[in-house]
Amino acid sequence: MFSARFVARLRLHGATLTRVRCLPRSTGVSGEGKPFGTTDGKLHPECGGNLVHRRLFGSQADAESSLDSATYERVCSETLDALCDYFEELTENAQDLPGSDVAYGDGVLTVNLGHKHGTYVINRQTPNKQIWLSSPTSGPKRFDFVGSQEAGRWVYKHNGQSLHELLQHEIPSILKAQSVDFLHLPYCS
Repeated sequence: MFSARFVARLRLHGATLTRVRCLPRSTGVSGEGKPFGTTDGKLHPECGGNLVHRRLFGSQADAESSLDSATYERVCSETLDALCDYFEELTENAQDLPGSDVAYGDGVLTVNLGHKHGTYVINRQTPNKQIWLSSPTSGPKRFDFVGSQEAGRWVYKHNGQSLHELLQHEIPSILKAQSVDFLHLPYCS
């Protein structure tokens, strides 16, 4: 109940999540007079090594991810169409995926890679202007469009990984006998 009201207030006032600091992973128990998730009690501005990204609330809206409805529909359709065509090509050429199937309709792309590997579902979420992915390997993720129409990509804002990078990471381990390259598809730059 509280979280629903909190999110509604954030939307009303235009606050968004933004990364402001990176904190080292905690090796001790929190509550020892140090901020939770730190080892020395200090905030560290660098973002490399063994650090955890923490997101804090800010009032600045992310202008890069705002698309008008018509542009969202076009970019989303082009992305899903290209993914559908590429998954169909991959599954047709796969000799070791019995029962694999690709289906696309009403903004939902379903890629069944057989009982052993599971089913990927990639679908548009028009109210949020997002693409959602359900992966049998990494679970559910929501991707926002970031960048320009010419050089944009669908990004999971919790870790900065794009939709195409995630697929490029997961699918080659399933389709070991063939070359896989999701990074040549539209909106993966």
